[in-house]
Amino acid sequence: MTEERLSFQAEVSRLLDIVAHSLYSEKEVFLRELVSNASDACDRLRYAALTQPELSADDPNLKVRLLVDKDARTLTVADNGIGMNREDLVENLGTIARSGTAAFMKSLEGAEKGDGKKDVNLIGQFGVGFYSAFMAADKVTVLTRKAGEAHGWRWESDGKGEFTIAEADGLSRGTKIVLHLRDGDDEYLDEARLGGIVRKYSDHIAIPILFGEGDDAKALNSASALWTRSKSEITADQYKEFYHHVGHAFDDPWLTLHWRAEGALEYTNLLYVPSTKPFDLFDPKRAHRVKLYVKRVFITDAAEGLIPPYLRFLRGVVDSEDLPLNISREMLQHNPMLAKIKAGITRRVLSELSKKAKDTENAAEYDSFWENFGAVLKEGLYEDYEHRDELLKLLRFRTTAGEDLVSLEQYVARMKEGQDAIYTISGDDIDTLLRSPQLEGFKAKGVEVLLLTDPVDEFWMPSVGVYDGKPFKSVTRGGADLGKIKGEEPEKPEEKAPESELTDLLALLKLTLSDVVKDVRKSERLTDSAVCLVADDNDMDMHLERLLKQHKQLNGEVGKRILEINPSHALIKRLAERAKGSGATDALEDAAWLLLDQARIVEGEPLPDPAAFARRLASAMEKGLA
Repeated sequence: MTEERLSFQAEVSRLLDIVAHSLYSEKEVFLRELVSNASDACDRLRYAALTQPELSADDPNLKVRLLVDKDARTLTVADNGIGMNREDLVENLGTIARSGTAAFMKSLEGAEKGDGKKDVNLIGQFGVGFYSAFMAADKVTVLTRKAGEAHGWRWESDGKGEFTIAEADGLSRGTKIVLHLRDGDDEYLDEARLGGIVRKYSDHIAIPILFGEGDDAKALNSASALWTRSKSEITADQYKEFYHHVGHAFDDPWLTLHWRAEGALEYTNLLYVPSTKPFDLFDPKRAHRVKLYVKRVFITDAAEGLIPPYLRFLRGVVDSEDLPLNISREMLQHNPMLAKIKAGITRRVLSELSKKAKDTENAAEYDSFWENFGAVLKEGLYEDYEHRDELLKLLRFRTTAGEDLVSLEQYVARMKEGQDAIYTISGDDIDTLLRSPQLEGFKAKGVEVLLLTDPVDEFWMPSVGVYDGKPFKSVTRGGADLGKIKGEEPEKPEEKAPESELTDLLALLKLTLSDVVKDVRKSERLTDSAVCLVADDNDMDMHLERLLKQHKQLNGEVGKRILEINPSHALIKRLAERAKGSGATDALEDAAWLLLDQARIVEGEPLPDPAAFARRLASAMEKGLA
């Protein structure tokens, strides 16, 4: 077969350019990444051989080998694991076929400025550690044959936009990655240097890592599964490096949980909460990345039902003593023992997060966790009724009261006299919400409002309904109920339009806008703005409606809104005066539409007739300047 020349996916080309042209303070981590990938390949073969023993029969002792050729200046990382075929090479080494690519590329924009530490973090967070080989090599050759297949393959690239693939004969099962080292990187040809890197980063890997071949090969790691050791025998650095291995991550763990469950069901857990947000956190599949082992044998890293979707940010290992060793992934989904393991893990993780949340002396530490994973954790409020109370205590919110994150307990404790609801407002970002006219009356009385910017808020809040006997109520719905709340009253009440004039104006506005609004009424919530739109108590929240429209999830017409006017605003008072005379309907028709369009613009909604808005605005300005 002739050699094929293919181009990298655009995202890979950019990534490789950064790798090749940045200076790294920890270049040696490339070896950790390649050894970790080799270990995974061996794990996957071990699992496949449970049902197809012939796959590993010719070479059953799984291992990773480091080989050096000082004359050729090459370092080879070889394994006798599952191997790859042509499709695997193209998918795994030529593309980044994972959700989150857009977010990844956005983050890379800052990396191009040469922040080496950030570059390494980005590579690790996105799980593309193979490309770190180009930190030390100006050319990489991959020789591989997939278990059970007759032909092998050769993949080669200089990391500059293209790679070649060709069939290769005479290869043993597994993968060899040959690094043609850059000038000045001869340290990676030294046995002592390589041994030090392996002991530093990969000592915990349960598969032997050997230097050399044959009887002269030397073991570089202890080759015992870290999670099986006693906690007292494991150092903080060893825990950290195992996290880097199992999570394919470059950040340090925010929280490490290591415990053994004993009794009717025995299993060991070594789980981590990352300190940075993985790029695939909001992948539609909502899959976790926790590896399941049975008696130290790797089974899968995608065991559906092992971890609840709202804890999918966890990384680590679960090792069961009781699940059957030859269990298939299909059987796992319906295994009652797996459900019990999931329940035990959920209880323990939520308990540990609760301890962190209660640690007021280190509140900033929990806040950092919440900023990363709060939106995911909130999914559990409508998925996991059993743990809803524990989850509610973990919630944190931005509010109108200041910059600090606030718990529901703190919010309820400082509610105003006469306030019987937890007030909320939903939108796309904090700054836009803080400028919302619906908040004006609440701010004036010092009533705190929760600022909700996660799409998931629109789903868990109706499901929960109340907290501590206090209902959640959006400030963009129904009556504001501000009259009965004893808050900070203004020294001098604003002068309002006379009631009789206001009644006439309301009637004219209702008549003009009857086809497009449900009602027009005076507002309790407005202090500075002339108008705003609100939803009726029984209608859909406005932000939720916008979200559903954006995703084409609404069938039919959207609901009509209520237009509220501020009787203290100078414009409304002037219009109320004009509403007294005969012929006022014609004179105020344009003003009515302009008020409605103004409310739409402030709400971030598109105008249904921009041309008509421009015409009315020009006419109003002309009259005002006459």
